[in-house]
Amino acid sequence: MSDIVFRIYEREAPPEKCGPLRKACRIMAISEHPRTGVVVMCDYNSGFRLPEMVKRRPVVIISPRIRARPGLCTIVALSTNAPDPVMPYHCQINLHPRLPDPWRSNGVWVKGDMVNVVGFHRLDLVRLGKDQNGRRQYLLEPLSDDNIRKIRACVLSALGLSTLTNSL
Repeated sequence: MSDIVFRIYEREAPPEKCGPLRKACRIMAISEHPRTGVVVMCDYNSGFRLPEMVKRRPVVIISPRIRARPGLCTIVALSTNAPDPVMPYHCQINLHPRLPDPWRSNGVWVKGDMVNVVGFHRLDLVRLGKDQNGRRQYLLEPLSDDNIRKIRACVLSALGLSTLTNSL
């Protein structure tokens, strides 16, 4: 595991905000900017409307910490379902370790056209379960440099800037 330390603020969430399982859960908003490439959960339930994303889903941090933007970070959505049709701003990546249920899959799809700047209150660390001592385990390791390059290429393609991918 990483030596990164996050302060986490816990709050109760109603069942309709807890994703596909619809069980009562706790949303534990982060208070520190995660490193680029860390996968976290984003709560799109409040403040967004269709056709925007309106559920809890895994996302990857693509921005570094910017001191002039405290409490904000830039993310790209991930999906366990392949897009139809697959476009140049989509790519499939493998996560190690894999995401827990209900997001467990052999690979996740980067939705490079779904970039957002969100507040920390929407973000929660991915919980992997508990260790043998009963302590919670979180997914804190950033993605590989190769996966981050792929994600950046998808985002650039979605923004119509695919010619810049040669610089990655």
